[in-house]
Amino acid sequence: MVAITAVTPAPLLHTTVIDWYEANARDLPWRTPDASPWAVMVSEFMLQQTPVKRVLPAYAAWLERWPTPADLAADAPGEAVRMWGRLGYPRRALRLHAAAVAITEEHAGRVPEDHAALLALPGVGEYTAAAVASFAFRQRHAVLDTNVRRVFARAVTGVEYPAQATTAAERRTAAELLPATAETAATWAVAVMELGALVCTARSPECAGCPLLRQCAWQRAGRPPYEGPARRGQTYEGTDRQVRGKLLAVLREAHGEVSQARLDEVWPEPVQRARALDGLVADGLVEPVAPGVYRLPQ
Repeated sequence: MVAITAVTPAPLLHTTVIDWYEANARDLPWRTPDASPWAVMVSEFMLQQTPVKRVLPAYAAWLERWPTPADLAADAPGEAVRMWGRLGYPRRALRLHAAAVAITEEHAGRVPEDHAALLALPGVGEYTAAAVASFAFRQRHAVLDTNVRRVFARAVTGVEYPAQATTAAERRTAAELLPATAETAATWAVAVMELGALVCTARSPECAGCPLLRQCAWQRAGRPPYEGPARRGQTYEGTDRQVRGKLLAVLREAHGEVSQARLDEVWPEPVQRARALDGLVADGLVEPVAPGVYRLPQ
């Protein structure tokens, strides 16, 4: 068993974090009892690398337009890209559309409960499959997102930040700390995630308000600073990602075909602009329909 249980038995650890969650959890629409499995899946796609406050309006608009997977599958993938708006990383919209098509064609329009079936859907990886199975179907799975990994790194391992990629050791920790019953495990998964989002944050953690303050291995070690590889910052200004966003914004607003001349207006540097446009085409986010004419995918 991992180190933290030498200080706090696992059942008490579960109770401590879950009690904190029940008193402090945010009221989010995908957590309500009437949220459908499809609603949970949509939220999980949108929340990857995007803050909750930006997701909330997009989530509501998405489900109003496409309340079921079949509704989205019946529409063009370009419409998913258009509705994705400024959430960032728009390939997620194409992946969610592809998942909706697979759910409609292979699962009679119902998000599958089986973890393996979820994992087999286009665009659904290890984290998303576990999250949907846990949060939508109350199953027992280790759910390891960035917030959970950071809580475990500090509270269990005693380091400020986890490795840049999920390790086998982290998976063992998550499995060892997973409550025995499915219902408790599902609540534990979201509770630890919320703790990382609200208290055990990447910058300026609110340690004084943390329910694990006395048990935290990082605290007991004197909060040693991170000594691993340099953590990559997320720059945006002047990057190809910014250019891609500007090009996509023109195509989203056009509701039809767009000329090369119109796209040329959004960024002055021609080599970077061409590279960004070529990347959008290669990713399936933009379709060339004639020389110098583009549109969202149909």
